[in-house]
Amino acid sequence: MRQVGSDNNNTIMPRFSKAVSSLRSSEIRDLMTLASRPDIISFAGGMPGNELFPVQEIEDLFKGLDIKKKRIAFQYGPTPGLPSLLESLSGFLEKKGLPVHTNRLLITTGSQQGLNLLGKAFIDPHDPVLVENPCFIGALSAFRSYDAELKGIPVDRDGIVMEALQQKIDQKEKPKFLYITPYFHNPAGLLYSTERKEQLITALQGRDIPLIEDDAYGDLYFYEEDREQLKPIKAINPEGIEICYTGSFSKILGPGLRLGWMLVPEEIYQKCELIKQSADACSPSFTQVLADEFIRSGQIYSYIATVRQEYKRRANAMVAALREHLPDYVQWNEPRGGFYLWLTLPEETDATKIVQLAIEGGAVFVVGKTFDPAGKRNNSLRLSYCNNTPEQIAEGIPIVARAIRQVCG
Repeated sequence: MRQVGSDNNNTIMPRFSKAVSSLRSSEIRDLMTLASRPDIISFAGGMPGNELFPVQEIEDLFKGLDIKKKRIAFQYGPTPGLPSLLESLSGFLEKKGLPVHTNRLLITTGSQQGLNLLGKAFIDPHDPVLVENPCFIGALSAFRSYDAELKGIPVDRDGIVMEALQQKIDQKEKPKFLYITPYFHNPAGLLYSTERKEQLITALQGRDIPLIEDDAYGDLYFYEEDREQLKPIKAINPEGIEICYTGSFSKILGPGLRLGWMLVPEEIYQKCELIKQSADACSPSFTQVLADEFIRSGQIYSYIATVRQEYKRRANAMVAALREHLPDYVQWNEPRGGFYLWLTLPEETDATKIVQLAIEGGAVFVVGKTFDPAGKRNNSLRLSYCNNTPEQIAEGIPIVARAIRQVCG
């Protein structure tokens, strides 16, 4: 500590690290207090619907456990995860074709911790890191915390724009890694095409640029015909690329469990396990036991199928409301899964003005600059339909549309 000021008014000032001093609160987190107001319809948070959680099913599973398993739930566990969950989760991932036997699986305290572990494993201050633009705010925060130089690459309806990616790959200073969310992208809602994934594989092979493939939403597809397109790059298992695959129970069971996972090559696993030891020692045993039992009972598959249809119903309600109320100059995607819709407004638009008017009218969303690695481009906004009933959506979208018209004319 150091003292500053006059002799009569000494003030103690903590000497924080440069990395911590540069951190800023997420705008989404800042909106949560506002979003909890009963007079506000929130399209801001990517939160599952509270009423959809399998509360009774989980309660029954825990009641049915023998006393030994219940005691395990209350105890510390191994850093990589409880062996029983690692086994059942391996089976769950193997059904997707993921190479669980030639990689290592690590349980993380939410997928956010997985991104943080990978950031710490790879990033030195000022290292270039490639991300999509727009990009998941949690990834931006994690990588910024290690003082990365974030390089945003635009996306189109098929995925990351290859010409822009190739330019970054070919630059003299090699990026530490590329981070993507190919399956119902947060925030843009897009699903990478098979062709774009193949192009991406070709571009990265032999370049010594690891790929972080974040798959938090892939199980929440709306259309059976998309299943082949949802095959992870990690499942394709191409040669010449180190792929770190991350996932989460947050969207397919409940975010309160704070459980995610990463499936990574052995050498990367070893470093991440060491980092996790110093971060939290182990993820919660209690929720690991619950997740393990939910998988083993088979209920995870029927539950995902049920919520998948409910999110499709809510997405369809939002699409219908947008078609009815939005002006023609607003561009947007029709979601095929996941939680989000992405609106693009005329180039000169400032979405901050729109959200201020929308809040006055009783609705809230997240503006585009939140997801821009440079924090500048703001002619877009993210709408989340996952935590609202169709009736709430029908009430809230006209508020957003009116605010858009007031700003854009």
